[in-house]
Amino acid sequence: MPNMVVLSQEGKKLREITLNPEIFGIEPNQQCIFDAIVMQRASLRQGTHDTKTRTEVRGGGRKPWRQKGTGRARQGSIRATQWRGGGTVFGPTPRSYSYRLNKKVRRLALKSVLSEKVLEQNMVVVDALRLEAPKTKAFNEIVTAINATKKTLFVVSGNEDFGNAFLSMRNIPSMMMLTADGINVYDIVNANKIVFTEAAVKDVEEALG
Repeated sequence: MPNMVVLSQEGKKLREITLNPEIFGIEPNQQCIFDAIVMQRASLRQGTHDTKTRTEVRGGGRKPWRQKGTGRARQGSIRATQWRGGGTVFGPTPRSYSYRLNKKVRRLALKSVLSEKVLEQNMVVVDALRLEAPKTKAFNEIVTAINATKKTLFVVSGNEDFGNAFLSMRNIPSMMMLTADGINVYDIVNANKIVFTEAAVKDVEEALG
């Protein structure tokens, strides 16, 4: 069963907790992780690309020449696709690229990336993230104390008082903060290190257990 040391904001060891092995101790399923990331990246696409068909381009209201007798190929409009300035055939039109995976696959992918962070020793648990006032300098001191200085994802519980911590963190490049119910595969994989509060660990175990 995976164990984790709980640190204080100053980086001191407070106690040791046991993580749920069904969430933080499984063998990562790489295919599920891949499928979940592709799904998330697809849903981020705007899908606003658009080309005009021959019915949408300007001009070409009449037949350019008569049907027979000219020796040239018959033409119905100068805005047909083979003409300069004509419409586009089968071009992209606005659409949504988003789709959804099976719920079991999404849950397995999330458990896999969490287990992977534990295996790589890139997960940290702190007792809480509390600041008396929004100060980036104070949050930087916490980050240095727990050794999470580069591309870190902080996960807090929605029931915690993390407002000042969030306001202090948002000015620091490559830092992100999510509540436990908002964690996702892409953001976890994209982070070099993930920092949970103790309350957030319990929330995730309740949600995925």
